[in-house]
Amino acid sequence: MSRVGKGGLNGRQKAAILLITLGPEKSAQIFKHLKEEDIEQLTLEIANMRTVSPEEKESILNEFYQVCLAQEYISEGGIAYAKEILERALGGQKALDVINKLTASLQVRPFDFVRKADPSQILNFIQGEHPQTIALILAYLKPQQAATIVSALPQDKQADVARRIAIMDRTSPDIIKEIERVLERKLSSMVTQDYTMAGGLSAIVDILNSVDRGTEKYIMESLEVQDTDLAEQIRKRMFIFEDIITLDSRSIQRVIREVENGDWALAAKSASEDVQKAVFSNMSKRLAEMIKEDMDYMGPVRLRDVEEAQQKIVNVIRKLEDAGEIVISRGGGDEIIV
Repeated sequence: MSRVGKGGLNGRQKAAILLITLGPEKSAQIFKHLKEEDIEQLTLEIANMRTVSPEEKESILNEFYQVCLAQEYISEGGIAYAKEILERALGGQKALDVINKLTASLQVRPFDFVRKADPSQILNFIQGEHPQTIALILAYLKPQQAATIVSALPQDKQADVARRIAIMDRTSPDIIKEIERVLERKLSSMVTQDYTMAGGLSAIVDILNSVDRGTEKYIMESLEVQDTDLAEQIRKRMFIFEDIITLDSRSIQRVIREVENGDWALAAKSASEDVQKAVFSNMSKRLAEMIKEDMDYMGPVRLRDVEEAQQKIVNVIRKLEDAGEIVISRGGGDEIIV
């Protein structure tokens, strides 16, 4: 029996074996999500790793697979659901071992019962609450859920809530528990005992990237008035339709292939001269002429339709960026692309 089966390897050694087993390409992708000190330690561990037996590789992969399954089950239905499913597959003790390994990193987040609800139901829960309370709850929701709720809030609250999420830092667990006690009706929720990090620039950027363009524009314009520095920090992390001019020609051409002609015609109706030039100069002459003819033929259009078309294109750009097919320069354009 290998040392893995006897528990002879520590977590770092197991991680090193996993990376060796996965191969350089997949390991490189994993390294992108690790801290620099973790990368250094794992690299050293891999360099010093003795010969790994096929049995050890198989055992580590199996353990990793079980942990991934447990994490998926917990996110779907909670710890009790995960334990029940794993017990059927692995037996009671093995299931408990897997769950215990995840206890530290997979505690149920605050407002778990809210996160599983429909956004319209959540809105009924919180729309009458203080903007700070709304901001705290939205910071824990999935960006798409939070975006739907922000869009439905009265305009006088939208920018205020967005600002509060952006500047939020840490919240006492006692405050979180008190708010949960007020909002929770049917389900009970588990919270961590440490001060919990939520909100911040990343949270509000994720939310603003998901709301409709009209809401996004209103919030950003309001933030420009209330807190110019904060608005600038948020804008540097976001990509809006007008930022197409910052993409290189290859990226624009890739986006053009993914967007329907009708959406380009609508989106370009209110676009600046620079944006139109950037788009049309990267199309074939024939395609550019066709879209310009469509723009003339459609006549006056609703601003809402134009904004929806622009948002579609932005969503395509963000999807292509996530897939690694295009690169968006962020943070003031000081990134070097080679």
